[in-house]
Amino acid sequence: MTTNANTTTDTNANTTTNPGTTTDTSTAAAAAGAAGAVGAGGTAGPGAAGAARLDLAKSAPKVFRALIGFDAAAREGLDPALVELIQIRASHLNHCAYCLHMHTNDARKAGESEDRLHMVAVWREARHFFTPKERAALALTEAVTLVADAGVPDDVYAEAAAHFDDQELGHVLALIFAINTWNRVALSTAKVAGTDQRR
Repeated sequence: MTTNANTTTDTNANTTTNPGTTTDTSTAAAAAGAAGAVGAGGTAGPGAAGAARLDLAKSAPKVFRALIGFDAAAREGLDPALVELIQIRASHLNHCAYCLHMHTNDARKAGESEDRLHMVAVWREARHFFTPKERAALALTEAVTLVADAGVPDDVYAEAAAHFDDQELGHVLALIFAINTWNRVALSTAKVAGTDQRR
């Protein structure tokens, strides 16, 4: 999840009818749109005791812009549907309702099916809803997100490497790093699900 409070760019612009291809401007717009939603506002959320928390975009603007740039670069060349699946699964695992709401809506607007959206959390039991490549990416997302539990097992990494070339795998990993960071930004600043102000 990423956002730029001043942007009104439609982040669905990075979705194309040609899976696996995106443009530099669309990925940047998507990253900026997602980032702005997270950074803006200082909205009080559960556990915030009614006190507004800081707006990272204002408190650490250079850091925030760097995160937006990292997110945009990570998305480049990846299938937009895969991007959302990765972001949704990481957000499940991190219990980030704000990012989960955002990326589920983004996926839906981009044409993702309700069946697949409902099955992401239980993809191992619903394998037939996802391609082998998507399953490899979801397994890698889980391993990296839960890295403190067991590291990233060799078999999980090898399966991902069998489905993605080195460049693609680098971008998949970077996207996993990015969404985990955005989840922590949203949770630490008590962002409330459903308050994404992007248009």
